[in-house]
Amino acid sequence: MTTIPALPTSLPPAVRGPAGRAIGRHPVLAASGLLIGVTWLAQIVTLVAGWPTGLALVVELAAFVVVPLALSAAIGGRREVRRLLSGFLRVRIGLTRWLLALLAMPVLTIGVALVTGTYVSPPEGWASMAVTYVAQGLLLLGVTGNMAEEAAWSGFVQSRLMNRHGPVVGSLLTAIPFSLIHLPLAFDERGLHGTPWTDVALTWAVLVAVAPALRLLVGFLLVDTRGSLLAVGFLHAAFNASGRLSVVGGGWWQNVVALIVLTLLVAGWRRGQAVAWAAHRSGPKTS
Repeated sequence: MTTIPALPTSLPPAVRGPAGRAIGRHPVLAASGLLIGVTWLAQIVTLVAGWPTGLALVVELAAFVVVPLALSAAIGGRREVRRLLSGFLRVRIGLTRWLLALLAMPVLTIGVALVTGTYVSPPEGWASMAVTYVAQGLLLLGVTGNMAEEAAWSGFVQSRLMNRHGPVVGSLLTAIPFSLIHLPLAFDERGLHGTPWTDVALTWAVLVAVAPALRLLVGFLLVDTRGSLLAVGFLHAAFNASGRLSVVGGGWWQNVVALIVLTLLVAGWRRGQAVAWAAHRSGPKTS
């Protein structure tokens, strides 16, 4: 089994100091606190003032870029910044992993819609839907949004937690701040005062279900690609874009079910591979 690239264990002399040492001792806490704080502040100010939610999104995207780069520079200098950014250069990960990142989510989402009787024929046609999925879901929103988000979560937070606690526990721990940062999104459509608390509770319940599954799937892909932020960024974008496919007839839950199914399938496959490898290494037993 492969692992993500090892993280530095010592600080270069140029960045030693009270701030650098504090961040170096608690990098995950520092990054999570800054990201959640900036996001919540931007969302709350936007909601209270009645401004377009896109303004908060711009602030959040900037935070996803600035926070991991600034903290990486503080605790590891240029070497750690290069390590973080190098994840976007890992493109030779194999055809199977690219299919997992790009196509598994929409295919399974369509499958869930078919099985549950919620499938509708795409009114714009299959070709147009596919172009929208690739051009808007993967390239436009994925490159401009999810890549920055995964630079922070996968490249900085989750990679450290996985190195310390292992892929499963590290991924599940990452799901905690990852879900917290998304809580204000419950008020995006109808505002702070126009959103019923029943809708808020439903949105938060979905987040609690989605976050562990998504972070686990991302963690598995991170390990198997030796830290390809490009792959996990596209995987994140594929999950988001699958929920907007016209074949689900305006639904919102089919891609959530597909995500859980895909995570279980990948976890089962990796478990089987680990068992087969262990049996191969142990060799035939002799009496």
